[in-house]
Amino acid sequence: MFPEPWTAEAFAMTVHLHERGVFSWTEWAEALSTEVHRPGRAEDGSDYFDCWVEALSALLGAKGIADGEQVLGLQRSWQRAAKATPHGQPIELRNDPQR
Repeated sequence: MFPEPWTAEAFAMTVHLHERGVFSWTEWAEALSTEVHRPGRAEDGSDYFDCWVEALSALLGAKGIADGEQVLGLQRSWQRAAKATPHGQPIELRNDPQR
């Protein structure tokens, strides 16, 4: 079902935030639909989970939970952590050398 581990994590995070009452399923469906139908998206749906993450980021911003800069900063931190993590080891945010 999930093409990569990060897609499963994005899915789980979305479900968790919904269960915590951060947003309703209607709000989520509208945010995801907006991203999926944005001009320039892949016609074959190959960027579906990119849409998913963009929708989640937009929704968190709209709710005042995290703005775009915070999300981008965290994304960069995860990327640095991935580069700093030895092959075969789990990627953890604490592996970001700038943290």
